[in-house]
Amino acid sequence: MPGRLIFAALALVAANLATAAPLQIKIATLAPENSVWMKQMRVGAKEIEQRTDGRVTLKFYGGGVMGNDKKVLRKMRIGQLHGGSFTPSGLTELCPELNLYGMPLVFDSLEEVAYVRERFDQRLMGYLEDAGLVGFGIAGGGFARIMSNLPITTKDDLQGRKVWVPEGDGWTLSAMKAMDLSPVVLPITDVLTGLQTGLIEVIGTPPVAAVALQWYTKLSYLTDFPVVYTYAVLVIDKAVLDKAQPADQVVVREVMDRIYAAFDADSKAENDGAMKALTANDIRVVEPESGAVQQWRGRVLANNLSNAEAGMIPLSLYQDMLATLDEYRSGEGEKTASEIRVD
Repeated sequence: MPGRLIFAALALVAANLATAAPLQIKIATLAPENSVWMKQMRVGAKEIEQRTDGRVTLKFYGGGVMGNDKKVLRKMRIGQLHGGSFTPSGLTELCPELNLYGMPLVFDSLEEVAYVRERFDQRLMGYLEDAGLVGFGIAGGGFARIMSNLPITTKDDLQGRKVWVPEGDGWTLSAMKAMDLSPVVLPITDVLTGLQTGLIEVIGTPPVAAVALQWYTKLSYLTDFPVVYTYAVLVIDKAVLDKAQPADQVVVREVMDRIYAAFDADSKAENDGAMKALTANDIRVVEPESGAVQQWRGRVLANNLSNAEAGMIPLSLYQDMLATLDEYRSGEGEKTASEIRVD
């Protein structure tokens, strides 16, 4: 009898697994419909569906139709969505550590970013897991540059100008205030309208975003120096993904990790191409005047440190990152971050 009971129980479990409804994971992103990003993510979704025999499907909502980061998070909380593609500031409430690479004026080059990311990316993914989110790696967006309708080459050129700050980006907002500028906070989805109406006059954006989101059509100048490293993460609510069979979870992670790694690898070439497109469309490239960047950087780095000390990011994590950056720069014979002083 016990053997029959065990057999019956196993049969019941097998039947339940066989008849369980497929898990559909709904994910929102700002990536424009018909963009390379959306096409690749949907290719990945098809692979996941095939490899899990239809037990797991991913449904993507592109073009920002589900709203900005704040709205997507709210919809995730009530179960209307299960994941999304976020900028670091969009997840500050749940995972402030994710802002580590996105503080203004920290990096000088993509080589510096690569050196730091090699040592910190997995730590950041661990912080996401601690927050109840599954991340699939970081997709770099390149460096944001200043874009405007008048040339920006000194701090004085920014005085009195309405400078866009992404909604939720406390780091950039406080940096603008530290420089005595006039920030205007808007979600990414409202930037084009803000430029059209004059609500904002100056933005910081990587070239690829300026082209993809059509912001460049309302601007005339690009100031060529790295303001802030931009990046995004695709996350899924861990509690939702845990509903899938363990083997199916492995498939989802494997496929989406691979796709996001490809996005990251393609970032530099995409931004180089976008820069060429901007200049071909009469965007004029200017350089900061001598000493201007150091003046900006002195104030902003001091502000970054104050924010870390105030708890906007774990101070120890911030210090670890700066030590790693110093390590790279010392090896290159460059000035270390700790030597930069406030003007």
